[in-house]
Amino acid sequence: MRLAASIITLTLTLMASSADAAPTSRASAPPPVGPTPAVAPATPPAAPHDSGAPISANPAAGPHALQRADLEVWLDGFMPYALENGDIGGAVVAVVKDGELLFAEGYGYSDVDARKPVDPKTTMFRPGSISKLFTWTAVMQLVEQGKLDLDRNVNDYLDFKLPDRSDGPITLRNIMTHTAGFEEQVKSLITEDPKALVPLQQYVKTATPTRIFKAGSTPAYSNYATALAGYLVEHVSGQTFDDYLDANIFKPLGMTHATFRQPLPEALAPDMSKGYQLASEPAKPYEIVIAAPAGSLAASGEDMARFMIAHLQNGEYKGNRILKAETAKMMHETPTDMIPPLNRMMLGFYEQNYNGHRVISHGGDTQYMHSYLHLYPDDNVGIFMSFNSLGREGAAGAIRQALFDEFTDRYFPGKAAAASVPPETAAAHARLMAGYYDDSRRPDRSFLSILSLIAPVRIQIGKDNELTASLIKERNGQLRNYREIEPFVWRDTNSNWRMAAKVVDGRVVRISMDELSPFMVFEPVPWSTSPAWLRPAALVAFGAVLLTALLWPVAAIVRRRYRAPLALAGRAATAHRYSRVSAVALAAISVAWVIVVVLGLSHLGVFTAALDPWLWLLYFLSVIIYIGGAIVMLWCAYVVWVTPRPWTARLWTSVLALSALVLLYIAWTYHLMSFMTRY
Repeated sequence: MRLAASIITLTLTLMASSADAAPTSRASAPPPVGPTPAVAPATPPAAPHDSGAPISANPAAGPHALQRADLEVWLDGFMPYALENGDIGGAVVAVVKDGELLFAEGYGYSDVDARKPVDPKTTMFRPGSISKLFTWTAVMQLVEQGKLDLDRNVNDYLDFKLPDRSDGPITLRNIMTHTAGFEEQVKSLITEDPKALVPLQQYVKTATPTRIFKAGSTPAYSNYATALAGYLVEHVSGQTFDDYLDANIFKPLGMTHATFRQPLPEALAPDMSKGYQLASEPAKPYEIVIAAPAGSLAASGEDMARFMIAHLQNGEYKGNRILKAETAKMMHETPTDMIPPLNRMMLGFYEQNYNGHRVISHGGDTQYMHSYLHLYPDDNVGIFMSFNSLGREGAAGAIRQALFDEFTDRYFPGKAAAASVPPETAAAHARLMAGYYDDSRRPDRSFLSILSLIAPVRIQIGKDNELTASLIKERNGQLRNYREIEPFVWRDTNSNWRMAAKVVDGRVVRISMDELSPFMVFEPVPWSTSPAWLRPAALVAFGAVLLTALLWPVAAIVRRRYRAPLALAGRAATAHRYSRVSAVALAAISVAWVIVVVLGLSHLGVFTAALDPWLWLLYFLSVIIYIGGAIVMLWCAYVVWVTPRPWTARLWTSVLALSALVLLYIAWTYHLMSFMTRY
């Protein structure tokens, strides 16, 4: 039992600390037939969130002037200690204001062993899913040219066909707002082997995830969907995606240290920062993002500043225009509102409003580099930050969150209005909220769906009817405490980020949090797969078969040592042996699945086509062992109950039979026998 608990705990720990090579929470055709409608938003422009937006819990007495000198003093005190304490090699921060680069500075080293400092002008970082903003910008260029339509079935533009669903097609608007409905897919997302890179056309044709939601109904972040949008750019423009970005975004913005190309062009290689798990460990190889339009960008801090200025200036940088003003505003001001009053998804950007200021953002993570870009459109300010190491206990994520929070508190402070609900209302609503939830961004039809069991989202009630959410923590690593401020809206007592619920007929149907609400929501887990009973059942079942498997040879050794033969014969002896063999097989196949999941989560490069033969073997063995094991254990329990045996033997054999059924149920429910190699 202790070993079983240790294995599951290890998996939970890895889940909690792993970053998306895909964004994390605070973390990725023939020309149109017929006339293309004029570019116009399908929903009203976004209004600033001036009611209830996150407000600094401890605002300064007044804002500091946003000037280079003040930034330099503040960040010179903030960054060096943060990097050293987090075991992070290096970072870059760039701030723009009123159409100009206000501040750009490198911290630490781009090559720790060589002690090569970060140069904000030339040192290139991997901003991960911030790459998507460039892909969306390219899409909108083609939209304003009439070559793409945001509200047309994307199959009209493709040279292959996405599978149909009876509830409607996918549109580009769905893709840009992460509401295409795809399940999460991580296979061949990131690798360190350049030979594994496939053409974009091949990737989008062969890696299509299953759609698990109606298009437009549910935010579910998707790297595949962005790669598909990148392929539309390629297919409609007649240029490769890389050539298109070079000509239509990087060149007009003067971004000479930026590229989506993989492997990195030789001319840029000397300027590329190395990536690290920890700065105290050796550097890692250059990461290859297979779904390139979703995350393969490499760029310097100052080049990212040019891109920020262009968007803050509604598509224009130093006389060069990458978007018409009305198109840029459409990207920035067209909201998809899922759980009011939480932050919303725009067309590519998403809100991270804070201190009453409107902020549109995008975060990004590879395995080793971690970044965020925030624009304050009403203040004409932007900040970009990137770190070249994950750091101790995922320190990069905490540092970039702290940097954003403190930057906003320092230069754009606000004051939170006091708000609360009656205690009896808070208690009733807390009881409705408590329980387990499924993440809309999840693997749903593959073996990785078991992550919903291993690391579920749980809402719990704390003191004074405050709520905690298992996946949202403060910078100190403690769970946030949310206090209800209006019906079904809670505010964190420290940072003032909010959580809210959508309630229908007295039932909570969805929840989310400000940092995640634009692209992820959480829905109550059905009772049939609720971790409340299934996790303890799985632990007991695994522990029972594992204990039996481990004690079988021990018992044999003890009997041999004391020359005490097994006091069983006939069917009873056969049932005893079969139950032990089945226990060994069930324990072994379960451990094998845990190893695959843990290794893949710790290094996404494991989840490639090279794993497929092993998966086929595991699927084949799972069918035999989980089904066969349940049948054998039930037969053994029957034999024990119909023969003269002690009550302890009957009890334990019954426990083994129930354990085998539980493991079979888990294997069936979480697709451990699916023969699915798309995950």
